[in-house]
Amino acid sequence: MAHRRTRPLAAAVALTAVALTAVALAACAPDPEPYAPRVASDGPPPVDAVQVPDGSIDAAVEELPGDIAKIMDTSGIPGVAVAVVHGDEVLFAEGFGVRELGEPAKVDADTVFQIASMSKPIAATVVASQLGDELGWDTPAAPLLPGFSLQDPWVTEHVTVGDLFAHRSGLPPAAGDDLEDVGYDRDYILGHLDLQPLNPFRTAYGYANFGLTAGAEAVANAVGTDWETLSDEALYDPLGMDSTSSRYDDFLAEDDRAVLHTLERGEFTALYQRDADAQTPAGGVSSSVNDLAKWLTLLIGDGMFDGQELVDPDALLPAITPQIVSSHSAAPDHRAGSYGFGFNTGTDPTGHTTFSHSGAFSLGGSTNFQVVPALDLGVVAITNGAPIGVPEAIVSTFLDRVQFGEVHRDWLADYGQALAHYTEPAGDLAGQEAPTDAAAPGRLDGYAGTWTNPYFGEAVVTVEGDALVARLGPDGAYVLDLEPWDGDTFAYVPTGENAPWGSLASAAFTLDGVVDTMNLQFFDANGLGTWTRLGIGTP
Repeated sequence: MAHRRTRPLAAAVALTAVALTAVALAACAPDPEPYAPRVASDGPPPVDAVQVPDGSIDAAVEELPGDIAKIMDTSGIPGVAVAVVHGDEVLFAEGFGVRELGEPAKVDADTVFQIASMSKPIAATVVASQLGDELGWDTPAAPLLPGFSLQDPWVTEHVTVGDLFAHRSGLPPAAGDDLEDVGYDRDYILGHLDLQPLNPFRTAYGYANFGLTAGAEAVANAVGTDWETLSDEALYDPLGMDSTSSRYDDFLAEDDRAVLHTLERGEFTALYQRDADAQTPAGGVSSSVNDLAKWLTLLIGDGMFDGQELVDPDALLPAITPQIVSSHSAAPDHRAGSYGFGFNTGTDPTGHTTFSHSGAFSLGGSTNFQVVPALDLGVVAITNGAPIGVPEAIVSTFLDRVQFGEVHRDWLADYGQALAHYTEPAGDLAGQEAPTDAAAPGRLDGYAGTWTNPYFGEAVVTVEGDALVARLGPDGAYVLDLEPWDGDTFAYVPTGENAPWGSLASAAFTLDGVVDTMNLQFFDANGLGTWTRLGIGTP
């Protein structure tokens, strides 16, 4: 069911008034004084290492449109929306660019974007709102998820909701994403996580969309509803986030929505759609910056919104503070990364603690938000372009101006380099030319048949005309055209969220007439990509 699409007139007038007030304040804001260390003769500073200059937030807001325009011009990204919240006041909420390249419709503050992995901290907020005497971050998840297990029975017994939200269950990174790529639904994927090899429990960080999804499903089951309804009732409706949903169909029903733009040959192009319902707690939320500003207000207010406590601060605090090291320092003077329950957590160069998250669809979306609790300040940027660092650059540029009075590095270049792997082609054959001395394949019908895999299910290989085709997933809807490469090795172009433009991978057949196997390299990251033939010949 779609959310309400209209906003009461009084609320609309209030938002307009806030926006006009922000513009007026920015226009008369004094130039911030240079930042200065907070020092005292009687000991170390009481809170922060750096004191933020008076007037710096208003000055940064004044510079924000120009900074956004510069980053958009440099990157070529089609559309962006940004909001800034200070305390319970929205200082800025605007859209820039277009919803789709080649079309006239502009992005505004109500344009709905798919926010990808920024869904995780929203899911964590939903969970925090449900915690109490009977349910906590330390509640074991498996008893709440019939049929759910991990490869190690002891881990299955002890893994908690918090472990799954902190990516410390032992599941390897991206566990289950490959099943989503070929079209399986949430129940199938969660029911097959027990085949994934496990890393050390609670000491290894493995960013896994479907691990977090399992934790969210456990909470929804404990409450006695489905996750999508729980999100509506616990968060979206109370905050008045009328354009926000955890259902892909609701996103498609929005008239004012942004279209995904992937990178093809270095250019943004609208080619794909991304239905993330299978992992919606981890990546399937759609929202606008006007709605997300309300969520930031709740976070900045420690669970309070419009004078009402919607989330217990004691339940929220563990989510937004460190629970595991997510990236270790590469040198003594480097800061380590940490993760809470669904939130990235850390300390910025000024000594302020922060919590944040990015979202990325290689098929064409990227998002970022950051909150600085000591400043009661939050900023969010959402885009309809593949992840090349644009939202992170906007957020970091703004916070530089707030805390330093100037921008101290090229954030777009630096984040672009850090996120380049999202748009790099995948597969062992990517960027390669077929061998000039390649051996000829065998008779194509010798590779045909039904092949089985306990994780991916059946694959049916057939000869169609003079070509070999493999069909995977539910109803064989995921199709791979197998092109001769070298002998019994064929090449195919994988598709989906994890296969950016230019991806190319191998299908290697081993035919001995006893145990025939087919290994699809793109699907073999965790050693699960080998199928065994049930019978020989065209089915």
